[in-house]
Amino acid sequence: MTSPDTDLIPVFDLDGTLLDSDEALVAPFLALGIARDDITFGLPLADECARLGVTVERYLEHYDSTSVQPFPGVIELVGALDRWAVCSNKHPAAGRVELARLGWTPEVAIFAGDTRTQKTLRPVLAELRVGGDEVVFVGDTGHDRTCAAEAGARFVLAAWNPRARPADDDLVARHPADVLAFC
Repeated sequence: MTSPDTDLIPVFDLDGTLLDSDEALVAPFLALGIARDDITFGLPLADECARLGVTVERYLEHYDSTSVQPFPGVIELVGALDRWAVCSNKHPAAGRVELARLGWTPEVAIFAGDTRTQKTLRPVLAELRVGGDEVVFVGDTGHDRTCAAEAGARFVLAAWNPRARPADDDLVARHPADVLAFC
């Protein structure tokens, strides 16, 4: 449940924040002959595919959404929340399949490609009917940090992802349950 003191709604990035999906995201590129060192995280799929010279369609042919699992503690976190949302650069088809497979029903789930090419909190805020100061955005990348700042939202770094690197002003959650202290 959200804390009565702050009552902020958590909005989560999906890949690398709620889902331990790095290997599942990399596998299609590897299958298409892309070197692991050339692959980056955090960009919309269409941008990363274009950067690497493959089509989204070819990538999705190799993507296995069943291999993606929540980070330890995330299922309990999601179960403890009254209101929550997802804002992700993930391809909409894959994102919706993964949410359904896990039985997760965020109040709002917007993916890159739904209404834009790159993740932004503005459509999520509009659907939630709140301002940026009424949410915390939980993510694992610098892009997530920027999305929070552009919307006037607080940013919480999902430091349970070993790839996440804190910046000086970040609120840091070392375990998914820590997010509750910021809501």
